[in-house]
Amino acid sequence: MLKNLFISTAVAAMALAAPAYAQDREERAELAFAELVEGRTAGEPQPCITAFQSSDIRVEENVGLVYERGDTIWVARANNPRSLDNWDVPIIERFGSRLCRYDVTRTIDRSTGMFSGVLFLDDFVPYTRADEAEG
Repeated sequence: MLKNLFISTAVAAMALAAPAYAQDREERAELAFAELVEGRTAGEPQPCITAFQSSDIRVEENVGLVYERGDTIWVARANNPRSLDNWDVPIIERFGSRLCRYDVTRTIDRSTGMFSGVLFLDDFVPYTRADEAEG
């Protein structure tokens, strides 16, 4: 009986801690994203971008996909960013030469190579340095 009480208490404690952990993880990810785009101005969202090197596309934890080209960082936020972490590698099936929000995008776990999810993306938002955006 005491063993069951202990297990019930432990399960309840884990259930209460999980939302706090998730919120903390999301806050850290948003802080990391803010640092990534610090000093940059968001431009007009676009459904497709020219992405020459797919190897330069990466997952930003709890945010979405990031592609850096020159002085511009393109960010496509995921509709369910909580499922993304740094171990995810994007696998993108393009329907044309450009990278688009509606391309089929799956993720695999970097360490196991196993399927880890499907991404549904918003438009790509360009972030450029304020002085570069003006010139």
